[in-house]
Amino acid sequence: MTSLPDQIAAVLREAAAVAVMPRFRRLAEAEIEEKAPGDLVTIADREAERIIARGLAAIRPDARFVGEEACARDPALLDGLERGAVWIVDPIDGTGNYAAGRRPFALMAALVVEGETVASCILDPVDDRLAAAERGAGAWIHGARITPAAGSPGLGALTGIVSDFSRPPTMAPRIAALAGRAAEAVATRRCAGDEYPLVATGVRDFALYWRTLVWDHAPGVLFLQEAGGVAARLGGAAYRPADPSSAILLARTPAIWDEVAAVLAA
Repeated sequence: MTSLPDQIAAVLREAAAVAVMPRFRRLAEAEIEEKAPGDLVTIADREAERIIARGLAAIRPDARFVGEEACARDPALLDGLERGAVWIVDPIDGTGNYAAGRRPFALMAALVVEGETVASCILDPVDDRLAAAERGAGAWIHGARITPAAGSPGLGALTGIVSDFSRPPTMAPRIAALAGRAAEAVATRRCAGDEYPLVATGVRDFALYWRTLVWDHAPGVLFLQEAGGVAARLGGAAYRPADPSSAILLARTPAIWDEVAAVLAA
């Protein structure tokens, strides 16, 4: 029997092949719009979301569909994420990069049941790199299961990603302290679908985001957790897809999360 992540992956690959990759670096100016200041959408986002919605409905017809572009039209779709079965979809994560003809960008989908993410996939369509997870069954990338890491090399050896987007001004001194004590803190490339796998596989040790829209984070949180990492609110509360709170800290291991969180709380 085909696993749930494999079924989701097939849907994302269809959307990538039909709607996304044929238009990469070929978009006309009229095919790119600004749905809010600095927030782009393209014809590829909308077509990919339609393809994904149709494909996921065939897998789990009882689950309602919450896509980024659908929510731009009807924000009330976000109500009640803690009830029943819900598909969470970002048809193109990193639309700004995609529209500019550069990487990274990704297609992401997750199934949330009674408020808990149970399966997710993140597809980099350029390399056909698939990051997939199923609750309690582990996480895979390029078909290889990720072995959880342990411990920490120490704060001074850590490298991470720190987003300034939507950052509260009061956090600036703490971010400066973190940047000064860690080995390296680089800016986000505005594609969580690329950055969650970087943390899960140890290319980066941590990441910090302030805006936590559900389609940006629900797929990646499950993947990171099943890879042995941690994704939690700065105060230590567990991530929940229905919780609109800001700020989420990712870490490759629990020990790394504790070290970074301690600096941010100081």
